Amino acid sequence: MEVSILDYGMGNIKSIINALEYLDARPEVVDDPGDLDGERIIIPGVGAFGDAMKRLEFFRDKVRELGESGVPILGICLGLQVLFESSEECPTAEGLGILGGRVVRVDTELDLPHIGWNSLEILRRDSPLFKGVQNGYVYYANSYHAEPEGDLKTALSEYGGEITASVQEGNIFGTQFHPEKSGELGLKILENFLEV
Repeated sequence: MEVSILDYGMGNIKSIINALEYLDARPEVVDDPGDLDGERIIIPGVGAFGDAMKRLEFFRDKVRELGESGVPILGICLGLQVLFESSEECPTAEGLGILGGRVVRVDTELDLPHIGWNSLEILRRDSPLFKGVQNGYVYYANSYHAEPEGDLKTALSEYGGEITASVQEGNIFGTQFHPEKSGELGLKILENFLEV
């Protein structure tokens, strides 16, 4: 299974590569939209929404085209956020708009960024990402999360308030947490993505 990982300078790509290789996938790091031809696409990301969208503009049309053609896409952390239309973090930046909704600051009195392990509550057992997965703990590093339109939310976490942990619409998936850093549970989620 060949998996294209978007390299736009804002992701911890090495840990994703390690996790995919452990699962016997063939990760390919792609920095040119013309080379984006994997059977699966992962959009990683750590950092600010505005900076990410400046760098992702190059990929915008190709990612939308592949998503519309049915290629499974997984956005991780900031990679989930850029799938949406906009973010409070940078109101002037337009997201990829593949998913309806916006990204907002986590509404909590606890310290931000929210870094470390947190419980995961699966809301939609019918989501392919959660096949054979039980509620458990996953690793986060975020201050913002998605506020999706409609019934896109598939899991949540609590951090002095609700955090959208994951979303899905058809072949488009996103996790606010880092599955590649979330132990056996995270590896199972990645394995499920490879089997979509």
